Amino acid sequence: MSAELLLNVTPTETRVALIENGVLQELHIERQAKLGLVGNIYVGKVSRVLPGMQAAFVDIGLDKAAFLHASDIVQHNESTEQDSKPAVSKDIRVLVREGQHLLVQVVKDPLGTKGARLTTDITLPSRYLVFMPDSNHVGVSQRLETEEERKRLKDIVSDCLDDSGGFIVRTAAEGAGAEELVQDARFLKKLWSKIVKRKQKTRKEGVVYEDLTLCYRILRDFVGSELERVRIDSKITYQQLTAFCEEFMPHISPLLEYYPGERPIFDMFDVENEIQRALERKVPLKSGGYLIIDQTEAMTTIDVNTGAFVGHRNLEETIFNTNTEATQAIARQLRLRNLGGIIIIDFIDMQSTEHQRRVYHSLELALARDRAKTNIHGFSALGLVEMTRKRTRESLEHILCSECPVCKGRGTLKTVETVCFEILREIVRVNRAYAADKFAVYVSPVVKDALTTDEFHSLAELQVFIGKQITIYGEPMYTQEQFDVVMM
Repeated sequence: MSAELLLNVTPTETRVALIENGVLQELHIERQAKLGLVGNIYVGKVSRVLPGMQAAFVDIGLDKAAFLHASDIVQHNESTEQDSKPAVSKDIRVLVREGQHLLVQVVKDPLGTKGARLTTDITLPSRYLVFMPDSNHVGVSQRLETEEERKRLKDIVSDCLDDSGGFIVRTAAEGAGAEELVQDARFLKKLWSKIVKRKQKTRKEGVVYEDLTLCYRILRDFVGSELERVRIDSKITYQQLTAFCEEFMPHISPLLEYYPGERPIFDMFDVENEIQRALERKVPLKSGGYLIIDQTEAMTTIDVNTGAFVGHRNLEETIFNTNTEATQAIARQLRLRNLGGIIIIDFIDMQSTEHQRRVYHSLELALARDRAKTNIHGFSALGLVEMTRKRTRESLEHILCSECPVCKGRGTLKTVETVCFEILREIVRVNRAYAADKFAVYVSPVVKDALTTDEFHSLAELQVFIGKQITIYGEPMYTQEQFDVVMM
């Protein structure tokens, strides 16, 4: 499978698109005014302990207090030298106290109204290794399946162990030489030493280490993947990334390519149009079926429909083919939209358990290329598939969109008829509460048209009922639901 990265860099925003076989699969956006916090390390002060939630709020110098759960706190057992494994207590009151200063790392960016999610289990990633200060062993990625290679890598990295911490060998380390692994280990230990010194010098809450910016982070995280090319449309960024790769990832350097074309780089692969389509609820399938994707506060729901697809053999086969095609589209949309948390998929009901098994297997295969951790459960009694996808940053919709000021996020508006009846009831209420000679009603143009045509008889009856004149005025700036009843 051919894959390439497109980097669109401007002074205010960096966008990275992952293209696989000519199709957009992932989109990463970082804005200068709102840089991502995941991976950053802070000195934080516990501002409030919540025993009922087994969590604490920690001030790390941001607008919103960050959230630290008891399960994310690593406590070392200092009573014995033999047992160096971290011991985790479940009682937040034992683990932390108000006013205490902690070294914490952000594992989830602030999402909506929630603050950042923290952990005290610090990790520092490099191209081949992940350094763990709170550990003293070497782990190897489960994706490295060859036992011989796993042992070779573990033996090399084990020689780098000391009192400062342990390591996890990343998937990208497969085939890496001993010198490269040792160099990574030295770099990470040196970096950790600098962080510890900064922490000792810091007298107030704030950042002591910031992770790489998006351009560098993407290259680091994609080391070892099947990248064929990395195109960058900024000359300065291209030069900076070239220097970075020559020092830390020499084998990536030949893949970097400066794109000087007049045509915007994202237009080459229809990325701009794909971004617009990724913000829509409806996702068409090639067969004529479609998906409906709804992102809510609690979860994301995906509904599969046959639409215009009528099939060729029988209904059961048509349903099976639509569901199978939908699994590929669902996997792509989850990556593209960066949907996380609980996800409920409502496939079209299938009578055959064999068809259910094959659709489930197809979904598993489709999600195999997703770098975010996913957990899929089988079909429930209601025919729904429940799954989770790890969420560390905002979804594409939350980055690019804000709540509609008219419907306030409902997605619907009251009908013109409903608004007309509300206005009539409001006039009766005001007439009973206050003494007025006549009324002026200010409404949107479309509601004015309804009150002076379709609902004119209701308005006339109300004028007779209260014995007062009612005048309707159209206000072009008013929304459909907005109106004012004024006493004259």
